[in-house]
Amino acid sequence: MRLFIQIPCLNEETTLPLVLASIPDAIPGIDEIHVLVVDDGSDDRTVEVARALGVEHFVFHTRNMGLARSFRDGVDYALQHGADIVVNTDGDNQYPQERIADLVQPLLRGEADIAIGDRQTKTIAHFSPFKKAMQAVGSQVVNFAAGTDLPDAASGFRAYSREALIRLNVVTQFSYCMETIIQAGNKRLRIASVPVTTNPKTRESRLFANIFQHMGRSAQAIMRSYIMFKPHAVFLTFAALFFVGAAIPFVRFAVLSLLGIAGEHIQSLILGTAFLVGSLLSLALLVISDMLRTNRTLLEDSLERLKRLQYAPERIVDASSPAAHEAPATQRDADRAA
Repeated sequence: MRLFIQIPCLNEETTLPLVLASIPDAIPGIDEIHVLVVDDGSDDRTVEVARALGVEHFVFHTRNMGLARSFRDGVDYALQHGADIVVNTDGDNQYPQERIADLVQPLLRGEADIAIGDRQTKTIAHFSPFKKAMQAVGSQVVNFAAGTDLPDAASGFRAYSREALIRLNVVTQFSYCMETIIQAGNKRLRIASVPVTTNPKTRESRLFANIFQHMGRSAQAIMRSYIMFKPHAVFLTFAALFFVGAAIPFVRFAVLSLLGIAGEHIQSLILGTAFLVGSLLSLALLVISDMLRTNRTLLEDSLERLKRLQYAPERIVDASSPAAHEAPATQRDADRAA
């Protein structure tokens, strides 16, 4: 059983040593533990610090590509090197790496395909009451969209099985956290929650400028993923609401016609017609979305088969000699090496 612990990093030379020092050297049920640093365009000494502390696996980005792309590239590297389980943590030492052994247990026991660390956000001292409330609301929205019951859907401290990573496809450019839960829930993957605590805050988040930006982008990712899997629930609801909105002014106009005073209320017909057009457009969007969902399902089936071929055992890169198989270094890193 081979475990890869991937750490997305953007200028983490100060906190990365804390993260690496707390990663367990051995875990019952795991034969090999490998640490992978995804350098997301750092311009400090993050890579040099990681190498000095014994990290051998790297993925390099020439510029900052974001958390979602870092996750995707790290997963691709890990699967190419034979990972059976991939744990994602952060380079800012937010999560307790010593709990990785507990995080992977549901996967090792065969009870889950994904395990998510529950940060117990209500107990985090540096979270404001508003942020705690929004974290709870966000988790409930994601649970509704995914059909899950997770207390901390936004947590990035996660363990994924090889099978889960082959079936999941991250398309968002912001954060993979919400999208992968909604995908996993709708693809009937098993998700477990493992209570953990968090380490003291080391810096402000670089993922978003403020909580409102985070809420907006998260809401966008949730809505897009929800429509992707359940277009009927969205567009049938809109169609029904518009139809009811059209019926009210039409009925009003009909009643006024019976009373012989409809001539002065032609605006009811105009409003009703506008709502009726909205209802018909919603039904048209439903048909289009359903066709797109069918097409996506077929494409994902093909992509899953390609992934199984790409990451087949006979194509796995020897993880014991990573230096020869690092993801291509950037020119910036080449200049450093020189």
